[in-house]
Amino acid sequence: MRDGRLLWLELLRRRRALLRREHGRALRRTQVLPARERDVPRGLPGLRLMVEELLRGHDAFKRQYLGDERAFLQRLASEGQSPAALYVGCSDSRVVPEVLTKSSPGDLFVIRNVANLVPRLEHADASVGAALEYAVGHLHVPHLIVCGHYGCGGVRAVIDGLDHVAELPSLREWLELVGPAVARARSSGLTGDALWRRAVEENVVDQLEQVTTFPSVTAALGSGRLELHGWVYDLFSLELSVLDRQAGRFVDAADFLEAVVSRRFPPR
Repeated sequence: MRDGRLLWLELLRRRRALLRREHGRALRRTQVLPARERDVPRGLPGLRLMVEELLRGHDAFKRQYLGDERAFLQRLASEGQSPAALYVGCSDSRVVPEVLTKSSPGDLFVIRNVANLVPRLEHADASVGAALEYAVGHLHVPHLIVCGHYGCGGVRAVIDGLDHVAELPSLREWLELVGPAVARARSSGLTGDALWRRAVEENVVDQLEQVTTFPSVTAALGSGRLELHGWVYDLFSLELSVLDRQAGRFVDAADFLEAVVSRRFPPR
């Protein structure tokens, strides 16, 4: 049993090192370089070139997957989807769930919006709820992940005051949902970047509570076929933090995994 635990820990350490090395390469493979790095002129001509770049990227995608993954994609198309998790994340273009988790097509059912929010069931905006209910109630995903990120502009806007986005009424109304999380973060007495980080974490916790306003989620939780997870990704360090419910705080993902392995394979 002890040998099994040591093997798991070694595999986790190797995977963490591999993800760090491959993160930059994966981003370069899947994302278009910013205009300043490609010398694209500004204005409409530059935007046209950007669109052309995206279309060429799709052509490269077809060549790669038709050559290497054709059978896999055909199976997905014919058999339907059975994702392993529902991922609720921010729309921020720098936080791409499939890249961060090295997921393949069909692995994740993804909801992305500004500040990774899940409005309550009775909220007028039903788009998030519709996707959530489909994933949990129809696809029966076994895991639901809410992932925020340090450096979130939506959370920062609430901290600074929504008057700054008064000319964007839809955005202002949407971000009002972040208010309770920011208020709790302020009550801790933190300021500056520490306040911002705490507010991001509190917002993830809030959304995990909001998902339980949906009957399909509470039913799945009650039957034991769904687990909830809170994550926060760090744009600056590339590290991922996981909500440890027993500790009542966010901890490093690698440390969290090691703790899980230790509980699964206790030393003798």
